Amino acid sequence: MTVTPDGISPTGPTASATETIIDRFVTANRGYAEGFRDGGMDARPVRKVTVVACMDARLDLFAALGLELGDAHVIRNAGGVVTDDTIRSLTISQRALGTQSVALIHHTGCGLLGLTEDFRHELELEVGQRPQWAVESFVDLDGDVRQSMQRVRTSPFLPYTDDVRGFVFDVHTGLLREVH
Repeated sequence: MTVTPDGISPTGPTASATETIIDRFVTANRGYAEGFRDGGMDARPVRKVTVVACMDARLDLFAALGLELGDAHVIRNAGGVVTDDTIRSLTISQRALGTQSVALIHHTGCGLLGLTEDFRHELELEVGQRPQWAVESFVDLDGDVRQSMQRVRTSPFLPYTDDVRGFVFDVHTGLLREVH
């Protein structure tokens, strides 16, 4: 495959004009599976940590944090915000799978910065139904990291809230900056 200004273009003998990106995932998976060896890993993360981060494609969390497969649970969503569903996943991660630490990672240049709840209103006008979920947009990046840390620390469902730390990942330098 080659990268063009418009995205990824198929190259090589197996690519066709009707092949979708998901078709290419399936093809890539066949190659991956040929060399795959079950290492006997448990579902419990080796480092007993859960990372909650934005879904932004520029964040390579495993590389940025020095993680290997099996080291951590990673929960991603738009903005990396702590929602009810994030608390659900954290609760399962801690209570059923043994994690004890939580790292929250937001980032510079996030698409939720400056987005408003008007987004939901626009969706309602377009599709005729108001979304059940909140956009969780924000204008203060550090403030939202603090809010996410507070949501984790005060959840009655989470037994491990002492080691909860928040960060902003700089998409231009790759560095984390801790938020207190």
